[in-house]
Amino acid sequence: MTISDLHAKKAAGEPIVCLTAYDFPGASIVDDAGVDLILVGDSLGMVVQGHENTLKVTLRQIIYHTEIVARAAKRAFVVADMPFMSFQVSRKKTVENAGRVIKESGAQAVKLEGAAAGTLDAIQTLSETGIPVMGHVGYTPQSTNVFGRKIVRGKTVDKARVLMGEALSLQNAGCFSVVLEMVPQELAAIITESLDVPTIGIGSGPACDGQILVFHDLIGYYTGYIPKFVRRLVDVKEIIGGAIVEYVGLVRGGEYPSEEESVSLPKDVLEEIRTSKTDG
Repeated sequence: MTISDLHAKKAAGEPIVCLTAYDFPGASIVDDAGVDLILVGDSLGMVVQGHENTLKVTLRQIIYHTEIVARAAKRAFVVADMPFMSFQVSRKKTVENAGRVIKESGAQAVKLEGAAAGTLDAIQTLSETGIPVMGHVGYTPQSTNVFGRKIVRGKTVDKARVLMGEALSLQNAGCFSVVLEMVPQELAAIITESLDVPTIGIGSGPACDGQILVFHDLIGYYTGYIPKFVRRLVDVKEIIGGAIVEYVGLVRGGEYPSEEESVSLPKDVLEEIRTSKTDG
């Protein structure tokens, strides 16, 4: 998948399917299933590392996880999140950090949250440098200390207009796509129709050009806060937990490993070892 392919999907009205991934097995499953875009999100701070939010994720960790995911992805377009304070310090530092992500991880693009003046400047600079950027407006998890759990954006006329302006500003700054998180579906539809680049929705209704969910939320592999927009298609925690409980019982009951699951010495070698032990 390329940026041109993603834009062609929007033009054709073909939904873009996106998921997060953070390791080789997960990325392989996602890629084999035919997902168009894989995001190595800073959501790994919660679903992989067990933090309360995304703020503790470092650039080094993003590069580490993205390199693993990129190695597994044979078809999907891979995007890496720029973590908190990796692009807010200065234009020079932003280019250095984003360049490291692309060079060291193998990602094809980076994602920046928000549409503040500094962020727009960073996006334009990166785009001009040759680093593709995905934008992200609506609820931006890196701003959790500012907004808390009040995650729905654009619910009044004034705030809706602000959000529409932010999405357009991201496109004008050079973003090849824009994530809309927790935006009222009617507003997301208006924004999607207004933009030339694809919108990727998460909790923003069906009118977006594509949809994304967190891998662990989708398959029931995370037990923390689950937003209302998540549709859990399987509960692997219950499946895996059941298997481990069974394993514990087998080991404690002396049923594992069995004779068939063990490796044995050849009889002559065993006899010589026993003889040596007796002689000693």
